[in-house]
Amino acid sequence: MPLSKPFTDTATDRAPKRERRKDARPGELLVAALDLFVEKGFAATRMEEVAMRAGVSKGTVFLYFPSKDELFKAVVRENISGRFEEWNTEFLTYEGSSADMLHHCMTTWWHRIGSTQASGISKLMISEGGHFPDIVEFYQHEVVQPGHALIRRVLQRGIDRGEFRAVDLDFAVYGVVAAMMFLILSKHSGACLQGKVSLDPDAYIANQAAVMLHGLEKSQPSGVKTKLSS
Repeated sequence: MPLSKPFTDTATDRAPKRERRKDARPGELLVAALDLFVEKGFAATRMEEVAMRAGVSKGTVFLYFPSKDELFKAVVRENISGRFEEWNTEFLTYEGSSADMLHHCMTTWWHRIGSTQASGISKLMISEGGHFPDIVEFYQHEVVQPGHALIRRVLQRGIDRGEFRAVDLDFAVYGVVAAMMFLILSKHSGACLQGKVSLDPDAYIANQAAVMLHGLEKSQPSGVKTKLSS
């Protein structure tokens, strides 16, 4: 039987709704900022617009975030880089094969980040990053490097356990990232990238994982060498 909520009579419980909203405002600002960054880009988004979208004054935005750069960094930490701790914990406790783990990581990333509004940040970095080197440096440190490191750990796990053959891990990581970036760009620029084939994200990820794990080449009879391997 679920426990009933205990009776409390604290100042917070008695506070008017308008006052309690102050605690929620940083989160509301981050939601508004994410939407605007994705819709308009970094350069075109103004702090006044974030305030208006969140339903607060411009001064309230600056109370929590002294600049647009700091607001953008907070959006990235809230929606993307703040997730790496839980993902690394999942890595340590995962008990399946490395092949299943790679597929799981790609699928999990899509459902938690790629399919959400936060994936628009990656498109923003591609389109505008060259104009904002400080933002690029931050994104590299907070998102790209930890993301690559996590993928590398998954691949290295497979090699160490004898499940994967030894490959150049730097290029292998790029292979995983490239597959997921196509999915992101298709989500935000689908008309430009997608052909006649309907792109189902889960089916696409399963196929990409299979190609990475098994390649396109048919298995050869024992002792037969291909031109590339001879």
